[in-house]
Amino acid sequence: MERYICIHGHFYQPPRENAWLEFVELQDSAYPYHDWNERISAECYAPNGMSRILDGDRNIEKITNNYAHISFNFGPTLLAWMAEKAVRAYKTVLDADKESQQRFSGHGSAIAQGYNHAILPLCNGRDKYTQVLWGIRDFEHRFGREPEGMWLPETAVDLEALDILAGFGIRFTILSPYQAKRTRKLRSRTWRDTEDARVDPSMPYEVHLPSGKRIAVFFYDGPISQAIAFEHLLDKGENLAGRLLSAFSDSRTWPQIVHIATDGETYGHHHKQGDMALAYALHHIEANNLARLTNYGEYLALHPPTHEAEIWERSAWSCSHGVDRWNSNCGCNSGGYPDWNQEWRAPLRQAIDWLRDTIAGPFETKGREIFRKPWDARNDYIQVILDRTDGNVEAFFGRHAVRKLSGE
Repeated sequence: MERYICIHGHFYQPPRENAWLEFVELQDSAYPYHDWNERISAECYAPNGMSRILDGDRNIEKITNNYAHISFNFGPTLLAWMAEKAVRAYKTVLDADKESQQRFSGHGSAIAQGYNHAILPLCNGRDKYTQVLWGIRDFEHRFGREPEGMWLPETAVDLEALDILAGFGIRFTILSPYQAKRTRKLRSRTWRDTEDARVDPSMPYEVHLPSGKRIAVFFYDGPISQAIAFEHLLDKGENLAGRLLSAFSDSRTWPQIVHIATDGETYGHHHKQGDMALAYALHHIEANNLARLTNYGEYLALHPPTHEAEIWERSAWSCSHGVDRWNSNCGCNSGGYPDWNQEWRAPLRQAIDWLRDTIAGPFETKGREIFRKPWDARNDYIQVILDRTDGNVEAFFGRHAVRKLSGE
């Protein structure tokens, strides 16, 4: 029976630039580094691009680019920071995608991400569209190709978001097993209830969308992902390899993919030298022909979905209350604070939504004095963010302005 392994790393940090100064200020808590971006880059992003595999005498046997052997996404705003402040690590990420295309039948391991890490089910349709579009354009600018997959921030999902992804030609996304509602074989009438993470993660599933489009979803292996993030599975590379291999089952009669998803910062930042455990595990599996390493794009091309799934809408991987973590006093907390609450979340969310809806009208009215279609201009503005040269800015106004504009 064919056995495949895919490890996905979601690499992201929130923008730390002072909005007025446009640079990251000194952050004492990141000592001895200047700021947390710099520290995490030194502990995780750079080491994973040049990870060491040691022999029995702890001598360096090989140096490998982990990114080229796994599936990964980087937040666009993080990549923008790396392109300026962590150039060498940034280059290893781009190089890895090219190398992975050679390893995985032409399918690059990098996938896109919504641009600002917005929780898409809490956005209106217009903002969802912009977040997805900007994420795709940023990806194309950096990796020089169209993305096959897209990571939804916090894996927060609804059918409208998936429909927008499919409309842009995105073939797949990755979700938590807790986000699967029910599954069935294609063209079957009988559904199987999969709530409480009872979905079989060894295959991709097809999700049918309101528009008639379809998109593939991979529900990652929850227990192994949890063990990597929180149960010290990265203490030894052999342990990681063994746990991944243990997920295969001889009772399955179809090609199996064992795949996990965690924050990429687990490999080196959250877990010291986690990049080396990852590198050794991948090396051990491949060198001993224990399974075939793959990425989602390659696996989907080799083994299209034979089953379909329905998802829990407005759900996410990091909150058992759907998307309430960003919307209400959901009760999720780290413990130790009996009088602590999140009552501030609902009025904050209401205020942000009110502001969004209130400024939309004036933006359209005033925007038409400058732009033929203000919302189209906003969508296209990602091209200016990516290239602020005078010629490109002029080209932007040439495409969208209602008339020749003065400097003022």
